[in-house]
Amino acid sequence: MTEIRNRVRARYPEGEARGLGIALPDLFPIVHARDRAESKVASIGSVNPRPAGFANDLIQWVKRTVARSLGWFVRDQVEFNRSILSALEATLETLNEVNRALAAAGARIDDSERGVRHDLERNVRQITDKLDPFQAKLDIVFAKADPVQARLDILQPRLEDLQVKLDLVPPMFEAVEARLDSAQTRLDAQHCEVKELVDIRAHWVHWREEWQQKLFQNEVYYLRGLSELQALLDVRLSKLDEGYRQSLQLQHSEYERALRTATDELQRKFWEDLQKVRLEYEAVIHQELRLIRQRAPRSHESAQPVAPSSPASSATPAMDYQRFAARFRGSEEYVRDRQKFYLPWFEGRTNVLDVGCGRGEFLELLRDAGVPATGLDLDEESVAICVSKGLRAETGDVFDWLAQLPDGQFDGIFASQVIEHLTPEQLPDFVRLCIAKLRVGGVIALETPNPECLAIFATHFYLDPTHHRPVPSALLTFYYEESGLGGIEVHRLSPASESMPSIEELPTDFAEAFFGSLDYCAIGRKL
Repeated sequence: MTEIRNRVRARYPEGEARGLGIALPDLFPIVHARDRAESKVASIGSVNPRPAGFANDLIQWVKRTVARSLGWFVRDQVEFNRSILSALEATLETLNEVNRALAAAGARIDDSERGVRHDLERNVRQITDKLDPFQAKLDIVFAKADPVQARLDILQPRLEDLQVKLDLVPPMFEAVEARLDSAQTRLDAQHCEVKELVDIRAHWVHWREEWQQKLFQNEVYYLRGLSELQALLDVRLSKLDEGYRQSLQLQHSEYERALRTATDELQRKFWEDLQKVRLEYEAVIHQELRLIRQRAPRSHESAQPVAPSSPASSATPAMDYQRFAARFRGSEEYVRDRQKFYLPWFEGRTNVLDVGCGRGEFLELLRDAGVPATGLDLDEESVAICVSKGLRAETGDVFDWLAQLPDGQFDGIFASQVIEHLTPEQLPDFVRLCIAKLRVGGVIALETPNPECLAIFATHFYLDPTHHRPVPSALLTFYYEESGLGGIEVHRLSPASESMPSIEELPTDFAEAFFGSLDYCAIGRKL
């Protein structure tokens, strides 16, 4: 019970999308409404409160007669009710997919946020480690600048001595002026000499002013040069710092670019060589396995296969069918992964038939799920592969093989990519024969290329020379209904956009109408 509850919660997630902070819508009211509607449909006609007897038989006969006479009137309503239930199921599944997508997106965002935070801390540590050597070099530069400052300190006392000497000049000028004054008093008579002395004095004063001005300018020039030298030193240091940073960053970028290029080249060469080796080994292994299967005894040879009764069930064309299937259908892992979709319909069954079992992918899934199953195929090599895996498989034509069995032999029949190999005349007979061998409540699932998708006609449908014509889903559903199946479901599989991304560039409505899914399956239950 706990396992079922966990599976239901995983299919219908609830709560809040981690990382987004968005509450997921609760889908369980829709699920309960759908279950009530299905139980209501299933309970119609199942209650008979009257005791058995002639009166009850007569009343039941009258009811059946009236139901048959009014069948044409209520048929559309029944089909409409089934369509409503199918639409409700599809809506529920779509909403559930949205919930799962939101939950997954929240988880991815949360993981991405933790990854970004971790990468940011790691980058900060790396940058800090790279700046430590530069800080040491900067300390060395500052240490070299200290002797320059010491020389400037030594020059400062010399400037002070020069200033003291300049201060002694004015008293000397004053003594000269005193002597000139005394000479002028003594030589008043000599006007020309006095005038000359006056001119000399005036010239000397002018020269003194010019000399002081030049001395002041020289001091200013010296201090300005010292300031410019300091500024130039600062600029040079900043340029050295910036140049070192850029050089270091450029070298790091070039190193990373060269490392990425070399890594990509090595990876490309490695994968190319690995691909060549893998192809060579696959060819050798395939050839060896084929020889072993041809020589090995086959347990299924004890049964006498019935000769083909129709052109559609004739032998496979003369070619290596296993190689053909591996190239155009896909690897066993790919096919097995796609066919996991059908397991919920076959779980708990006691006897399942896989028509056209091929390499036994679906038989392996049923064996892992504990479901007894038998495979049937025309190709002896395919049956030998199944037997080598420990699977139960037989060789024979499906029409003759099933005709030998009693009705109600199986409670599940599966056929993947088979009915397109049948002629239009054989298809309804095949459906009726399979349903006849089903027990009441048994399930049948048929998968085939989807002719509603135009892409199949340009890709894989005509690659198989044994294909006759595609089968529309509406026609297969009609055959199901005519054969007495109920609860019919049609599922579109393998979106064409996955293998042909250019389809996504088309308008959405046009792409969905003409380039939807490459395959579809029709699933029904025997009533």
